Amino acid sequence: MRFKTRGEPKRGGLCHCMTCRKAHASAFNPFVVFEPAAVEISGLTAGWESSPGYVRAFCPVCGSRVVAVNDHGEGGREIELSLGSFDEAGWFRPDYESWTVRREPWLQPLCAPQFARERTR
Repeated sequence: MRFKTRGEPKRGGLCHCMTCRKAHASAFNPFVVFEPAAVEISGLTAGWESSPGYVRAFCPVCGSRVVAVNDHGEGGREIELSLGSFDEAGWFRPDYESWTVRREPWLQPLCAPQFARERTR
């Protein structure tokens, strides 16, 4: 699977929720969010709906968890891309952290807004 993006992301963050931690086998999931029209995905994908309206997709060849489609309903669809799946490192700094109640105690908070659970809009 490959992807291309156009323009700047809407936002990005670190998620410490248990679903992200388990899905990515990591202490947190760093991601960026784009409008669907700004993302082009090519190649094979497989996926599962980890929560209502949230489909996590991965490359069935290498197993990388690359993309998620978040359908908030009422036209609120967004594409989330794993920050580690971009070829260039360091181009984006997360804007916030969510589910900080699940953050590992040894992990220092970012100097960014903190949300104990879901990010408020």
